[in-house]
Amino acid sequence: MTHVTSDDEHHGLVLQPRDVHFDWDALPMHWIPGNPMATHVVNVLHLLLPEGERWFVRTFTEALPLVRDERLREQVLGFVGQEAIHAEAHQGVLDHLLAKGLDPGPYVKQVEYLFRRILGERPELTGTAARESLIERVAIVAAIEHFTAFLGDWVLNAEGLDRAGTDPVMLDLIRWHGAEEVEHRSVAYDLLRHLDPGYLRRVRAMAITGPVMFKLWTSGARFLMAHDPELPAPRPHPTWSGYLAASRQGVLPRLGRASRSAARYLSPRYHPTQEGSTRQAVAYLGTSPAARAAAH
Repeated sequence: MTHVTSDDEHHGLVLQPRDVHFDWDALPMHWIPGNPMATHVVNVLHLLLPEGERWFVRTFTEALPLVRDERLREQVLGFVGQEAIHAEAHQGVLDHLLAKGLDPGPYVKQVEYLFRRILGERPELTGTAARESLIERVAIVAAIEHFTAFLGDWVLNAEGLDRAGTDPVMLDLIRWHGAEEVEHRSVAYDLLRHLDPGYLRRVRAMAITGPVMFKLWTSGARFLMAHDPELPAPRPHPTWSGYLAASRQGVLPRLGRASRSAARYLSPRYHPTQEGSTRQAVAYLGTSPAARAAAH
C-alpha cells in the first residue's frame, strides 16, 4: 500500500549518512530463488545507481551556493552524504557480479556516457545560461527521486520478497537504500522549488525522465539476462508476461501502481511527502542489520 505522510512526521528530520557495508561472498547469482528474471530486473539498480548517484552528488554540490535557506542547505548536505554511500554500496554488487562471470562493463559505459557527457557539468556556460543548465539538472534529479521514493516505499512493503526467500543481505541492501530514499524524498523537489517554483520545468523534466528511465531499465534487464553465465543457452529474454507474473508474486512492483505514482507527480498540488512513510522508513533503518552495524 502507499502511505500518506503528515508534514508533522517529516518536519525536523535530520538526514544522517550511514556508512554501511555488505558482505557479498555468499550472494548467489539469482538471489530471488528460482526467478532469474526478477533478480535481474532489480539488478538494473546496481547498473544505474553508482554512476547516477555520483552525478546527483556533483549536481547538488554545484547547486549549494544558490541555496539561500539554511534548513534546506542542511537537507541538501545530508542528501549528498547519503547518496555518496549509496553509490559505493551498489558498486560492491557490480564487483561481485564481475567476479561471478557477469561483466557489467559494456552497459555501465553507456550509463557513464549519459551521466558524465550528456547530463554532466557545463563549465563553458556562464551567468544565466549556467544557472539554467544547473536548474534543469536539478529538475531531472527531482523526477528520478520520485521514482526512487516509489521503489523505496514498494520494497519496504514487499512481503513477497520475504516469502520468496530473497537473499537476506541483498534484501537488507535494497530495503536500507529504499528507506533512505523515502527518508530524503523531499530534498530534490524542495531544492527545485527553491530555485524555480514554477510548474512547467518540473513537468517537462518528468516527461523526459520517465521514458528514459523506462528504456534504461528494460535494456539493462535484457543485458543482464543475455550475459548471465548461469542461464542455459540459448539464454532467455525478459518478457512482459514474466514481469506480470513476478509482480503478482510480489517480487516486482505492479506497473499500474508505478504509472499512478508517476501521474501524481504531475499534479500542481504534488509534494513528495504524499509518497511513502517517513515513520516506516526510520523504523526500518533502526532494525536494518547493516545500518545497526554502522551505528556502532
